Amino acid sequence: MKAKVTTKVKSKKSAKEDTLKNLVVLGMQDKKAQDIAVIDLRSHKNAIADFFVVCSGTSNTHVESIADSIDHMVYKESKESPRHTEGYDTAEWVLVDYVDVVAHVFQKSKRGHYALEDLWGDAEIEYIKELE
Repeated sequence: MKAKVTTKVKSKKSAKEDTLKNLVVLGMQDKKAQDIAVIDLRSHKNAIADFFVVCSGTSNTHVESIADSIDHMVYKESKESPRHTEGYDTAEWVLVDYVDVVAHVFQKSKRGHYALEDLWGDAEIEYIKELE
């Protein structure tokens, strides 16, 4: 009996997730979102997504603008729409859910209150440098 040889190849899903995550970050950067963090949840068995991308806005209007920019950027580049959005009614925390990648756009005070980076503190977190 011959041994089966396998090689590790990046799956289509993994490549799609990376592209989607990067498009979310670009959408945030386009509207000057602050303190962008990418939380990699792939090593967490019970995580509801593979990535959380978190940022802060300075006002209700800024939070809405960032969330709209994410939706526009992702759709423009990948023709993918979010499965679910919520939080536009108060715009203190807007969630844009693409299933494998979930964007969280907070006002600063709400971000500190919910502290997602602390909640997922054992996950790998990449902080994105702000554009100048």
